[in-house]
Amino acid sequence: MILHELISYDILRVIWWVLLGVILIGFAVTDGFDLGVGTLLPFVARDDIERRVVINTIGPVWEGNQVWLILGGGAIFAAWPQLYAVSFSGFYLAMFAILFALILRPVGFKYRSKIEDPGWRACWDWALFIGGFVPALIFGVAIGNVLQGVPFRLNDELRIFYDGTFFGLLNPFALLCGLVSVAMLVMHGAAWIVLKTEGPVARRARRVGEVASLLTILLFALGGVALWLFVGGYRITSPIDMVGPSNPLLKTVERGGGWFANYSAHPWMMIAPAAGFIGAIACYFNAKAGREIGTLLWSKLSIFGIIATVGVSMFPFILPSSVDPRASLAVWDASSSHLTLFIMLVVTVIFLPIILAYTAWVYRVLWGKVDEQAIRDESGHAY
Repeated sequence: MILHELISYDILRVIWWVLLGVILIGFAVTDGFDLGVGTLLPFVARDDIERRVVINTIGPVWEGNQVWLILGGGAIFAAWPQLYAVSFSGFYLAMFAILFALILRPVGFKYRSKIEDPGWRACWDWALFIGGFVPALIFGVAIGNVLQGVPFRLNDELRIFYDGTFFGLLNPFALLCGLVSVAMLVMHGAAWIVLKTEGPVARRARRVGEVASLLTILLFALGGVALWLFVGGYRITSPIDMVGPSNPLLKTVERGGGWFANYSAHPWMMIAPAAGFIGAIACYFNAKAGREIGTLLWSKLSIFGIIATVGVSMFPFILPSSVDPRASLAVWDASSSHLTLFIMLVVTVIFLPIILAYTAWVYRVLWGKVDEQAIRDESGHAY
C-alpha cells in the first residue's frame, strides 16, 4: 500500500476543510483581540500614558498572533489552490486594503513614540485605529459575499474569470456581516484590555465590551434572519463523487434553500450558532460581574461559534459562484491532490503542536497586567 492511501481522499478533504476552519478561528481568537484593541485605542484611553498602556497590552504578542493569517494564506494556497486563485484575484482591492491597514500597525507601533509631539502621536493613534477597524470590517464583508456567492466563472479549461467590482462587494448584507465582525472583535479586544489593565482604562473597556457583546448578539441574529429571507444559499443537485477529480464543472448546482438544509439533516450542527449566542451572552454577564478571565474565554467561544456557523451552514461549499453556480467550489472538487493533502497533514501534525506549545509558553511568560507606573518608569515595555 502507498503510504498516503492510509487515509482516504474524501476523509483528507474533510480534514483539511476542518483545519482551514481551525486556522481561521485561531487567527480570530488571537490576532482578533489585537484588531479589537487597535479599534478601541482612541476611545478607551484619554491621554498619552493610557494609550501607551493599551498599546503595550498587545505589544509583545501581536506579531506572533499575525502568524495565523500567514498560515491561513499558505494553507489555502496548498490545500485549496482554486479557492486561493479566485479569492486572491477576485478580492484583489479588498486584500490590498487589508494589507495596507495591517502594514500601518507595525509602523504605528514603532514610530508612535519616536517623537514627543501630541499631533504626531495622535496621527499614529488613528493609524492604529485604521489598522484594527478596516481588517475587522473587510474580513466580515468578505464572509458576507462568500455566503451570497461570488461573481466568478470557469471556462472549459478551468480558467477563472471574475466579473465583480470592489464596490459591488459593499452590498447591504455583506456590510451587515462586516458589522458583526467589528462588534465581535471589539468585544474580544475589550475583554483583553480588561484582563491586562486596571483603573480607568479597564473600566472604560468593560463598558465598551458590554455594549459590543450586546451588539454582537443583535447583529448575529439579524444576519441569520437576513440570510434566511434574502440569501437562501446553494445546493448540489447531481450525485456527489467524494473522491473525484478537482473539477468543479462536473457537478450541477442550483440556488435556494442550501444554507439552512444542513441543520435539518444534522441537528448537532446547531451547536455552532448556539455557541455564538451563548458565548456573547455569557461575555456580557461576566463583564458585568468583573470576571476578567471568564469574559475573555466566553468571547473566544462566541467567535468560535460565529465562524463555525458559516462553515457548517455552507458545507460542502467553500466558495459558491453567483454567476455560474455550477462553477462553485466545494470540498469534493476544489482541493489539491491526495498525496499533497497527506504530506501537508503529516507536516501539520508535527509542527502545529510545537507552535501551540510555544505560543502558550509565550503567553505564560508575558502574563500579568500593564500599569501606568511601569510605562512612566520605562521598565521593560516596548512602546
